[in-house]
Amino acid sequence: MAPLTTFAADKVTFLTSWYAQAEHGGFYQAVAEGIYRKHGLDVTIRMGGPQVNGMQILTSGQADFLMGYDLQVLKSIEHGVPVTTVGASFQSDLQGMMTHDDVNGLADLNTRTVLVSTSGRTTWWPWLKAKYQLDEAQSRVYTFNLQPFFADRNTAQQAYASSEVFAAEKAGVRTRFFLFANDGYPPYGTTIVTMQKTVKDKPDLVARFVRASMEGWKSYLANPAAANALIKRDNPNMKDDQLAWALAKLKEFRLVDGGDAARHGIGVMTDARWQKTRDFMVGAGLLKAETDWKQAYTTQFVRDLKVLP
Repeated sequence: MAPLTTFAADKVTFLTSWYAQAEHGGFYQAVAEGIYRKHGLDVTIRMGGPQVNGMQILTSGQADFLMGYDLQVLKSIEHGVPVTTVGASFQSDLQGMMTHDDVNGLADLNTRTVLVSTSGRTTWWPWLKAKYQLDEAQSRVYTFNLQPFFADRNTAQQAYASSEVFAAEKAGVRTRFFLFANDGYPPYGTTIVTMQKTVKDKPDLVARFVRASMEGWKSYLANPAAANALIKRDNPNMKDDQLAWALAKLKEFRLVDGGDAARHGIGVMTDARWQKTRDFMVGAGLLKAETDWKQAYTTQFVRDLKVLP
């Protein structure tokens, strides 16, 4: 009897953008449920954090894939860094505005003080300021401390529905949350970024990683228990109530399975959306007009993926 031939799984390192959380759930689910293994991949998830330069780690070859952000990738292209986006977990960015409960919409912010982080000043703030004719003088520095917001009902602040809004709820403060994407902020969220050389030299590996990751997201939405156990192992500060809250918000805003993903499958990206992001950045002075923005992404791995919700 001839011996069975076995093949070693391809080792892959995936670097996230922050400490483990529900917003990374699809990737952890693909590990926990053996989805990566089924696609011939041995995936190690490495956590990002405040002192972690993900782009530097990716370009130095210490990671194969990076959890990225469209504006960061476009800016990298402008600077000659040969990276590209191969899939999008979320059909919109998670960023939004948390206000007190007397605010009816983002258009009401013209009478408020707005807390903006350093990174926000080169991402969503120029978009929000232009769209609603806000004044730079309204802004103050957001230090990731919620006390200034709690203390002043005239203050609004940047937030993720899954974190700051959860913290406010726990503190008994009534808030409203407005997802920027619902008002036209164009970037995708929680994308998969890799080197252009990896796409060229290892397209099969990229295709398998993207497909398995999106299958992981579909599985996570259905039953997150396996992934959540790994998330809590990597990040012991993450508790069950916050994981449940965050998953509920992913579903409420249909970040994974809404928009184009509802028809074309989880992970899908379009040329039109990328052009909107490019046009916003150029208009805001965040990107040089001559930047070859189409290098920032490729739809080859998601256009026919059809991981339908």
